[in-house]
Amino acid sequence: MSPRRWWALALALVVLGGVLQGLTWRARSAPASGDRALTDAETTDVVLGQVSDGLTRVFTYTPANTAGTQQAAAEVLDGEALGQYQSLFGQVRQQAPGQGLTLTTRVSRAGVVRLSGDTAQVLVFLDQTIGRKDQPRPSYAAAQLSVTARLEHGQWRIVQIHSR
Repeated sequence: MSPRRWWALALALVVLGGVLQGLTWRARSAPASGDRALTDAETTDVVLGQVSDGLTRVFTYTPANTAGTQQAAAEVLDGEALGQYQSLFGQVRQQAPGQGLTLTTRVSRAGVVRLSGDTAQVLVFLDQTIGRKDQPRPSYAAAQLSVTARLEHGQWRIVQIHSR
């Protein structure tokens, strides 16, 4: 092989190496590389447990225990989610005793969509049972929520809730 071909081959290998190194850097610095939803099973399990427990607590009440539900909301909600909840729950607190409203909520499925730093995006499916004293049978509903949770002092607090 002639020296000219060696130089051409060497130059091609250097260029190829540079391109590959650039692609590797780009892949590692992409926003998705900070997403630990699929790689950090332990944290994902904690997020799912705390968010699911929190939603169950704040969306379950009886006419006799609206104060307990409000206390649960103060413990697990923050920011926009707490403001929305307080606004809506004010109406419930007024109507629940007179109508005998009972709401039981169970998380049927939940999954962490994105986990980055101290923030998690969670998709949650709820099954709800709604009872009223003037209705002999309860009614049933399903809900789908997009939840944003933030880690604060070791606790995942729900800061945004959007129905889907």
